[in-house]
Amino acid sequence: MMMLVDTMIEDARWEAPGLAALAERAARAVLASLGLGAQGFEIGLIGCDDARIAILNAEFREKPQPTNVLSWPSADRAAEGAGLMPDLPAPGADGDPDYLGDIAIAYDTCAREAAEQGKPLADHVTHLVVHAVLHLLGYDHIEDADAALMEGLEVRILASMGLPDPY
Repeated sequence: MMMLVDTMIEDARWEAPGLAALAERAARAVLASLGLGAQGFEIGLIGCDDARIAILNAEFREKPQPTNVLSWPSADRAAEGAGLMPDLPAPGADGDPDYLGDIAIAYDTCAREAAEQGKPLADHVTHLVVHAVLHLLGYDHIEDADAALMEGLEVRILASMGLPDPY
C-alpha cells in the first residue's frame, strides 16, 4: 500500500503515540469522506516540538509563539464564497501524486491540550491532522459559514473513525 502521508519525526516523543499511523489513518479518512481515494495524493508531515513550531509560526504567520498544528497548502483551493465547498483536487498519476501540502504538529502543545481537555493524546492528534488536511484541501474557518462547514466535516469524519465530537 502506498503511503499518503510522508511523516518526518523530529521529536522522538511522537513515536509513542504512533504519529505516522495516526496521521495516515486521519488523512485517508478525510479524503474518503470527500469522495477522494488516497491513491494519487501525497502530504508531508513534520512531528516537531514547541520550539520548532514557534519558529515556523513566526516565519510564516508572524506569530512568534508555539501552536498545535500548522498547514501549508500546495495550491489555493479556497471556495468561491463563504460556506461553499472548495474545488477538490484531482489525483495525480501513479508514481506522480498530487502534492497537497505540508503539516507541522507540535508535541508539547498537543500533549498539554489533550491533558487540559481530558482526552487521549491520540484522539486529539487525529482531530488536529483531520483539521490540517481539510486546510490543505481549501477549507477554512475565518468566516462563520466556513467554520460551520469545516467543523461539521471534522465531526463527521471523526465519527466515521469512532471518535467523539471534539467540540
